[in-house]
Amino acid sequence: MTVEPQNDLRPPETPVDAGSQALSEALRSSFSIVKFVMLLLVALFLASGVFTVGPQERAIIIRLGKPLGEGEKALLGPGLHYSLPYPIDEYVKVPITAIQKVRTSVGWFAVTPAQEVSGEDRNPLPVTTPMDPQVDGYVLTADNNIVHSRVTLTYHIADPIGFIFNFVNASNAVLNALDNALIYAASQYKVDDILTRDVAGFKETVRKRVADVVSRERQDLGIVVEDCQVESRSPRQLQDAFANVLKAEVTRNKVLDEARIYENATVNRASADAQSRINAAESERARLVNDIRSQADRFNDILPKYRANPDLFVQQRLAETLGRVLTNAQDKIFLTEGHDGRPKELRLLLNREAPKQESKP
Repeated sequence: MTVEPQNDLRPPETPVDAGSQALSEALRSSFSIVKFVMLLLVALFLASGVFTVGPQERAIIIRLGKPLGEGEKALLGPGLHYSLPYPIDEYVKVPITAIQKVRTSVGWFAVTPAQEVSGEDRNPLPVTTPMDPQVDGYVLTADNNIVHSRVTLTYHIADPIGFIFNFVNASNAVLNALDNALIYAASQYKVDDILTRDVAGFKETVRKRVADVVSRERQDLGIVVEDCQVESRSPRQLQDAFANVLKAEVTRNKVLDEARIYENATVNRASADAQSRINAAESERARLVNDIRSQADRFNDILPKYRANPDLFVQQRLAETLGRVLTNAQDKIFLTEGHDGRPKELRLLLNREAPKQESKP
C-alpha cells in the first residue's frame, strides 16, 4: 500500500527584505526610548513635589483646596519637605519674620518712578492746571481742604494660617485697611496740622487706625503693624500759596518766640530784683529782731539789779556811760553835789596857752 504525502497547509514564508527589517528594529528602539522618556517624566513629575522651607519661613500644604493638618500642625518648619505634585497638592510659603511693606496711593497724585527719582514730582504746576480725579488721588481734611498724602506701612505676619485662608488676597486687605486709615485720619486733622503743625500726631493716628482695623476684633488679618511712614504735600497747583502761608507762619512764630524771650528775660530780671529786695528786707528784719531781742534780754538781766538798789544802779550806769563817752577826752572834770544838795560852782579859763612841745636834743 502506498501512502501519499499530505499537503502543508501553512502559507509559504514571504521573504523579508532589508528595509522592512530595519524599520521594525527602528520602531522597537523608538518605543523603548519613549518608555524611558515617559518613566523619566513621571519621575520628574513626582520629584517636583520636593521643596525647601527657609529659616525665616513657614509652609502650608494645600491638598485639593484644604490645608493638610490643623492649627500649628499645618505649618511646616525650615527644612526639606514633600508634597504631591500640582494639581493634587500645592504649597504656600509664608515669611513669618521678614518685614513686609505696602504703600497706599489713594491720596497721592499720579507720578511715575522716573519722576520721583528725578524730583520732577516736586515741581509746582500752574494754578490753571486742573486736578484730574481719575488719576490724581487726594484726601479731604477736617477744614474741607485738599491735601496729597501717602503712607508706607511695614508689618510682619503673626498668623500665617489666618493670613492665607481668611482672605482671598490678604495683601490687598492690608492695603484696603491702610487706605481706610489714611482717609479717616485726614478727616480728623486740619490741613496745617497735617503739613506742619502736628505731623507726628497725624502719623500716630494713621498707625493706630491701621492696627485697629487689622486686629482680631475687626478683620483678623493675622499681622502685626511695625511702623508707618507718612508723607504729605500740598496740591502742586497751590504750592506757592502754601509756601507763603508757611513763610507767614514761620515769621509769626519767630516774632512770638522773640516776644516770649523778652517776656522771660523781663520777668526773670524783675523776679531776681524782687527776690533780692525781699532777701535784703528779710536780713534787715532778722537783724532788727535779733538786736531788739538781745536788748530785751539785757534789760531783763539788769532789771533785778535796778529793783534791788535803784540809786546805786543809776550811779553805776552813769559812771559806765561817762567812761565810754570820756575815754578819749583830754581833761575830765566831775562835779558832785554839795552838802546842801546844790551843785558846786565851776569856773573854767578857756583861753589858756597851748602846752609847749619839748624840743628834741
